[in-house]
Amino acid sequence: MRVLVIGSGGREHGLVWKLKQSDKVEEIFVASGNAGTADLAENIEISDSDIEGLISFAKGREVDLTVVGPEAPLVDGVVDTFEKEGLRIFGPTKDGAKLEGSKVFSKDLMKKYGIPTAKYESFSDAKKAIDYIKKEGAPIVVKAEGLAAGKGVIVAQDVEEAIQAVEEIMVDERFGQAGNQIVVEEFLKGEEATVLAFTDGKTIVPMIPSQDHKAAYDGDKGPNTGGMGAYAPAPVVDDKMMERIKKEVLEPTIKALKEEGVKFKGILYSGLMIDGDEIKVLEYNVRFGDPETQVVLPLLETDLVEIFEAVIDERLAKVNIQWSKKTALCVVMASGGYPINYEKGKEISGVAEASKEEDIVVFQAGTALKGDKLVTAGGRVLAVTALGDGYQDAIDKAYENVEKIDFEGAHYRNDIGGKAVNRN
Repeated sequence: MRVLVIGSGGREHGLVWKLKQSDKVEEIFVASGNAGTADLAENIEISDSDIEGLISFAKGREVDLTVVGPEAPLVDGVVDTFEKEGLRIFGPTKDGAKLEGSKVFSKDLMKKYGIPTAKYESFSDAKKAIDYIKKEGAPIVVKAEGLAAGKGVIVAQDVEEAIQAVEEIMVDERFGQAGNQIVVEEFLKGEEATVLAFTDGKTIVPMIPSQDHKAAYDGDKGPNTGGMGAYAPAPVVDDKMMERIKKEVLEPTIKALKEEGVKFKGILYSGLMIDGDEIKVLEYNVRFGDPETQVVLPLLETDLVEIFEAVIDERLAKVNIQWSKKTALCVVMASGGYPINYEKGKEISGVAEASKEEDIVVFQAGTALKGDKLVTAGGRVLAVTALGDGYQDAIDKAYENVEKIDFEGAHYRNDIGGKAVNRN
């Protein structure tokens, strides 16, 4: 079969890498891909926002299955449009994608159906938001209502920082229209975890739990990023906790959407805060996470195409999904200055050398080819993923191979996986 993957980041490289392993797949196209996907598939110069162009390509090249990586095309209704044209596509419809596209919608849904989340208020007026912050005090969390590439959440440690966040989002329009409304919510203590799940709207199958590292610097300091590294499994989610998450979060969410007239098929991503026995939902996403994909998919032993087709055809209950017992950990190598200001076009060396190692996969994100040279083309450049026998083994392998790779201004965290080691 021919498969089209929409997107150009590390997540999409991870998807292409996994799809390439399927005996069912003959050819993969990526719109628009990166230098890493170009090694495994055919990159095509169509933007992920050009839905008509993507449909035209899918028809012209007789694509059998389209897989949507990023959130923006899902929110724009790419699945609805493909399905109207009789094309098979994996991902939720526009109505389902509101779960990620609108924080107000998702928070209101959780409140209405009793799904545990932080206390919150939503605002479309900056002054009212600031008055509320002064009343509530800090620490407090300020979130842009719409899509902001994972950077629209500010955890303010004092009232002044929270007020500044409101002004940046609503007055300075740092995130454009995504900041027309904001959500202000209570600060939650605990340990974060991500649970991705496959669902066909009836059956929901959680994947191996993972833990992302959002902050730019060691010790969870600095501004939020799209993610600086991840590992799986996350020990904060043991088997007992996973059962609770399934019963208290995942199943009620799909049921709530159904009650609202939304049949949700695809990936349900739940970002969670776990504090002892207490579980609260921080956020939902409606697609694979990045960099969680780069640690979860290497542990998947079942054919990914088989799962995607079962979700589309609503027969997920019949698929026996198997996972490796190994530990996966990835370290994101970012451009200097990310996530604020950074330069592109820096030559990258050492990727081929690191990629030769057993149990190492270097997933590319913000990369491009300039002649025969690999160069930086984004904020998050690479995700160096290691498979190991336990957390320390995976940490050692990952950082040993990070050291082999170099580009000017390269920045990465040195503490990915530390929480897992300390917990064990």
